[in-house]
Amino acid sequence: MIGHEEAWREWRRAMAGERMHHAWLLAGRRGVGKASFALAAARQLVATGNAQTEQHPDIHMISYAPKDDKEERKRAEGKPFELARSIRIAQIRAMQSRLSTRPTLGDRRAIIIDPADDLERNAANALLKSLEEPPAGTYFLLVAHSPARLLPTIRSRCRVLRFPTVSDMEMDNLLQDLSPAADEATRAAAIAAAAGSPGAAREFVDMELGSVAQAMRDILDRGDPDFRLRGTLAGLIGARPDRDRIRAVLELARSVVAQRLEANMADPRRIIDTHSELVRLTGEQPTYNFDAGLLAMEIGTLLANAAKASERADG
Repeated sequence: MIGHEEAWREWRRAMAGERMHHAWLLAGRRGVGKASFALAAARQLVATGNAQTEQHPDIHMISYAPKDDKEERKRAEGKPFELARSIRIAQIRAMQSRLSTRPTLGDRRAIIIDPADDLERNAANALLKSLEEPPAGTYFLLVAHSPARLLPTIRSRCRVLRFPTVSDMEMDNLLQDLSPAADEATRAAAIAAAAGSPGAAREFVDMELGSVAQAMRDILDRGDPDFRLRGTLAGLIGARPDRDRIRAVLELARSVVAQRLEANMADPRRIIDTHSELVRLTGEQPTYNFDAGLLAMEIGTLLANAAKASERADG
């Protein structure tokens, strides 16, 4: 993965040392490859001879579970199912019960929590107890897109690995390799919206968000006195977008607004306020059950209110 060189150097130095830290916080923007690093690092950690397999019994992954019993039954039947919007205390309790036994194949086990910043409060408090008194040979890798959302007491017990964003040139080369059907204009829009995150850029292309970005820019450029452009935006977002699409649309809106913030604006306050509101909505997205139509209208209204702020001070 691009930009992981320093993280690998730190990890391998730690593995070669006498006392490796038991808890690691993998911090960086969503889409820069933290989860891929965590899995690869965990495989190095627990590898015993030829036992470094895809499904290693001493690597435990904790992420979003099915939303409820009904969705759990769908998963068991091999049907599409809906995920919960946070990581719950029951998942942490189940992990802790495993820690009372020895690792299966060697003397080390790895616990990956992705994303740790979506732990419910009770789940975070339960995890803290394991971080305070970790069983011998147990190592935690916490993937975090927004580390500030973690409990300070959790952050203080972790060694931090930071994952940088990627340059525009590297992103363009990557998109040409992974999404060869995307034209130059689409790649440029994806790179601008992704703000250094290869995963976000690929998502932009795969979800065909170019038209959504243009609709957002149209509202910022022209306002929307008759609500027609907001209706267009809602249609492009879709009547029933899944959680990933809603998140991508919110992050795209933030990027579109941030690109309008210029030093010579007549009055940047509306743009700043709009960006702050979009940050708030993005923070609520993992746990709120947004109505897609209402969310699209709210995003459109924020952009329309910011439209006058896009005027330049020099005319």
